[in-house]
Amino acid sequence: MKNFISLCCVALLIFSCTEEKTPIYKNQNAGAALGTSYHLIYLSNEKLDFQKEIDSVFAVVNQSLSTYIPDSDISKINKGDTTVVVDHMFQEVFQLSKEIHKRTGGYFDPTVGSLVNAWGFGPGEPMELDSVSVDSLMQFVGFQKVAITSENKIRKKYLDVTFDFNAIAKGYAIDRLAKLMDKKGIKNYLLEVGGELVSKGKNIQNDKLWTIGIDDPQAEEGRELKLVITLKDKALASSGNYRKFRIDATTGEKFVHTINPQTGYTKNGRVLATNVLAANCATADAYATAFMAMNLEDSIDLLNKQKDLEAYIIYLDNDGVTKEFMSAGFQAEH
Repeated sequence: MKNFISLCCVALLIFSCTEEKTPIYKNQNAGAALGTSYHLIYLSNEKLDFQKEIDSVFAVVNQSLSTYIPDSDISKINKGDTTVVVDHMFQEVFQLSKEIHKRTGGYFDPTVGSLVNAWGFGPGEPMELDSVSVDSLMQFVGFQKVAITSENKIRKKYLDVTFDFNAIAKGYAIDRLAKLMDKKGIKNYLLEVGGELVSKGKNIQNDKLWTIGIDDPQAEEGRELKLVITLKDKALASSGNYRKFRIDATTGEKFVHTINPQTGYTKNGRVLATNVLAANCATADAYATAFMAMNLEDSIDLLNKQKDLEAYIIYLDNDGVTKEFMSAGFQAEH
């Protein structure tokens, strides 16, 4: 009997040793890219560092889609180069933009580049704008005026049509980083670039879903959170005019960065901030921008029809009182 008990104790000791928890490492990369900052967290059973691959993702996205790089594909196309053969990234962003342009009734339109520059929010020189100059620029706006040929070259109705994918490219870059993580076999990660996010799995270090804070657009100083939500296998993108605007040095007039592609003017309306959940960040990014330009009622109507989108919109009612709209799916994450 004693021998039997001893054997059992030894077996139990061996079993206990082999059942030790596998260590979980919190791998992180942070830095500057795409004109903003990034912070990437990916959990694994070993120490990893994908910095070289991450830098490569940012580099190829920039080379394809950055209007701030003079020799990028989009910059060459904007300057009138008709020989550029666009890569698969440009094609993917173009086709998704075309789809969202249609779904939003034209409120998402990456051909607003000439207006973005003219209003002082792009790499081009700002202009003194009046109704005549805005109308003259509007002839170059409209996604129906551009196409990709069978040779993967861009065809424009007018040579001066100018692309600006900045309202979708950041989200697309995060999606490319997510694909990198998936390819590396990472099952749990949270990727953030300039406030836009993609999540997968959960934070297995504490066995909880990824927790995300949403900024209060009316915070007068610093950063205050309006809401906290959890994310799993979803992307979140936000847009607002509370941080990105310019003040005319002469008149003191405030110009926000949201441009209404239907009118050509900056849109400083009742909507203060939009936050969109979607399956990928490029889609969330684009809709968050579109909802800033659209009337609130139209945005809510679109959300009721698009079951693959959820949103949280902070706005002012007709009396100037702060109100919130939250779709059912977004509420479930709260």
